[in-house]
Amino acid sequence: MTAQGLVPRRALAARYYKDPLIFRDEQEKLFSKTWLFAGHASQVASAGDYFAFQVAGQNLFCIRDRDGKIRCFHNVCQHRAHEIVQGTGKVRVLVCPYHAWSYELDGRLRAAPNAKTTPGFSKDEICLTEVRLENFCGFLFVNLDDRARPMAEWFPNVEAELRDFVPDIDTLAPLTWVEVEEACNWKVSVENYSECYHCALNHPTFAKGVIRPETYDIRAQGYCLRHTTECANLEAMSYPIDLSANARAGDYSSWFLWPGFSFQVYPGNRLNSYHWRPLDHERVLVVRGWYSHRGAEDPVVRRLAKQDLETTVAEDIRLVESVQRGLASKGYKPGPLVLDPDFGVNSEHSVAALHDWTLAALEG
Repeated sequence: MTAQGLVPRRALAARYYKDPLIFRDEQEKLFSKTWLFAGHASQVASAGDYFAFQVAGQNLFCIRDRDGKIRCFHNVCQHRAHEIVQGTGKVRVLVCPYHAWSYELDGRLRAAPNAKTTPGFSKDEICLTEVRLENFCGFLFVNLDDRARPMAEWFPNVEAELRDFVPDIDTLAPLTWVEVEEACNWKVSVENYSECYHCALNHPTFAKGVIRPETYDIRAQGYCLRHTTECANLEAMSYPIDLSANARAGDYSSWFLWPGFSFQVYPGNRLNSYHWRPLDHERVLVVRGWYSHRGAEDPVVRRLAKQDLETTVAEDIRLVESVQRGLASKGYKPGPLVLDPDFGVNSEHSVAALHDWTLAALEG
């Protein structure tokens, strides 16, 4: 007991980061029931454009239909389960490469060779299995749970705040994706991103050149962790900033959408993102997205992506992989989280929230 008679809140036990059975449960109970990033609307700019991807152990693809609607389907033919598409591309009709069953862009069965000889066969009863999809400021998210609440309820006020910080967000498209595989459980990486208790010691470029650490704060906003801070000397930034452009031109903020995506806005209304794709219980692919007007070449964005990879990203890889090794130590006993009643840069309230959400999902 502490002096106040309270038991301190402790970090999750190491098994939550090491046990493949827990990871299997997460696939079914957590990732299958949450909003997960699929891609960007610019990847399916016109009818027939598609891209395949995987979430929660399921192969899916997004495609734009002839009416302009972006849809998501399970990537499986309803005949005998062959995958329908691979990678990215453009089609007039979806055709399964196994037996040439074809589907309209809205998922309805178009034709099946020799099907007319089959008594009782009705193509009107056959359709690709659709997955819930939301277009969130041009970013496509999917949820395998048909009963899940919409993103506006999961992440209240985030869209309005994001549009306030990035007024031109609807004109942005990916300029580059930077992929880094980390040898750690996905939660180790997400927790590291979601607190700045470690920033002053480990991220000198970010802590001294971008933000004022003493003003950094993170608060839960539904299933969002909202990062706010005051910026460092804007005149010392490595790129020009027009402070007269809009009210948010000199601001930084971040919105982490649990369980695996974050929008970040740097001064100058520069949008970037993270998303986490768990590979197994001890590996995660972290993808940094960098955006420009219509995806056009932008030397400032290129410079920011390079600087970030060489500083913050490299520093974080060292940290999270050391934590994962430490979780295997027989000498590790989960320590108390630092929960400052006033929140602030040296509080781990955000990590406690992540633990609560994860445990609730696994126990639900």
